This record gives sequence, structure tokens and C-alpha cells, in this order.
Amino acid sequence: MIKKYKFKIRPCKKNIGAKIICNLKLVNKKQIKLIKNSLNKYGMVFFRNQNLDSRSYILFAKKFGHVADYPMLRGLSSKFPEITVVERKVSDRGPSFGEQFHTDSSYTKKPPKFTILLAKLVPPRGLGNTEFASQYLAYKNLPKIYKKKFENLKAVFSSSGPISITRLEREKEKGTGKSKDFKAIHNIIRKINNHKAIYCSPGHVENFLNINVKDEKKIKNFLFKHQIKKKFIFAFEWEKNSLAIWDNRSMLHQATPFNGNRIMHRITIK
Repeated sequence: MIKKYKFKIRPCKKNIGAKIICNLKLVNKKQIKLIKNSLNKYGMVFFRNQNLDSRSYILFAKKFGHVADYPMLRGLSSKFPEITVVERKVSDRGPSFGEQFHTDSSYTKKPPKFTILLAKLVPPRGLGNTEFASQYLAYKNLPKIYKKKFENLKAVFSSSGPISITRLEREKEKGTGKSKDFKAIHNIIRKINNHKAIYCSPGHVENFLNINVKDEKKIKNFLFKHQIKKKFIFAFEWEKNSLAIWDNRSMLHQATPFNGNRIMHRITIK
């Protein structure tokens, strides 16, 4: 007799994010499809109590696509280069890694579709949360005049954007030596899963194309504030062995400020 394992999907408030109850070591193809559908619908999903070693973690991640390289930091080890260690140390003086709203690696020509984060060491409950901002909702709530204005607008995304200061401590320790200024141009309105979303990373956007300086300043001031309105945000509270996956194309995210130690293992998917 085959034992049935629990699998439940519980949407969060405002339908931003969903908790999925299951054992990720045992999920089948049908359940992976349900997880992917939930990602499309809610933007991010999370799982509690997932005791995954590095090999199991990578095997699970590959069910969502090919693993992407991260050009700024070396991987966990020569055996597991796919995993990037996102760490905060109590001795760090600057902001935490990723402590500004952004989308991962938006300065590359083909940014990753998904980001997966597994908590290995977390601070006391309530500290070091990650906030997610739905860019489907941000687009939906744009005034019509701005939807029209932004429809074909392109921006230059740079690895030297304002968020770059948050990785300085880790680059000193595990930098690849390839930390040149990566740049890419993307439309700031994109259609993902048949729904339009804003694709504009405040942590990486350098400038907009074919816009004068005065108008560019106005657009940045309006858009960056609009994207992170409270009604678009879900704050995720980490626990050890929690795992979160989000659609990097339709969600902004940021680490919230805290002092302490935290170790996360990250994998991005092309």
C-alpha cells in the first residue's frame, strides 16, 4: 500500500504568496505542476520544515529549469557551485545583502525566472524578514496615463546600481573577481503568464532610454514609490529550514534591516 503524503496550498492575505504544506523530498510530477501553477498565481510560495541537504536542494531546484550562474560570488563549494551563500554577520557594518527592493540579476541579458532561498541559520523570530512586492498588482493599479506612457519604455539595469553596496562585505570574502559593471536593457512593462507586470528594479535601474533628465527624475520618483506600496507587499518571516520560491519577473523583494547572523542558500533558475 502506497502511503499518501499531505499536500495543501494555503494562499496568504491579498493573494500575494502562498504556503504549501508538503515534503519536498517526496513531491511527484503532479505536485510540482501544482507548485508551478501556484507560483504563476501568487508570485511566491513557501514551505516550512524542509530538511534538505545540498544535493537534495539542487535536485529539487532543477525541477523548475536550468540553474543560472551568479557572476558576483563564488558558490558554496567546488562540489555545489550552483548554491550561492547569502549571509549576514553580526560583525557586518553595512546593510544586509539585498537590503533594497530589486529583482535578482536584472543587469543580465536573460535574468533568472525564479529564485529559491533555503534558510540555514536565522535570527530571532520577526527579524531578517523578506518583503515581496507584487508587480502584477503594481501594474494593475497604475493610472491609465502611466500605463500608456510606460508601455514601450526601456531602462538600463546595472550591477553597480545602489543595491551593489549591500554585497560589498561578501565580495571581499567570496568575490569571483569578475565583478565588472554588468549592464542590460529591458522593457519596464512585460507580459508574464498572460498578465502584464512592471519590471523595474529600483536597486539596479540606472536610467531610462530617450527620456530627458527632468522627466526621468519624475518617473523614478513616482514609479519606485508606486511599486512598493503597502497593499502590494507580503512580508515573509523566516524560520530555519524554510524554503521560498518566487517569480523573479513579477515580484520585487528585499531583505529587511536587522543586526545578527543569518545564512541562506540561494539558487536561481534560468
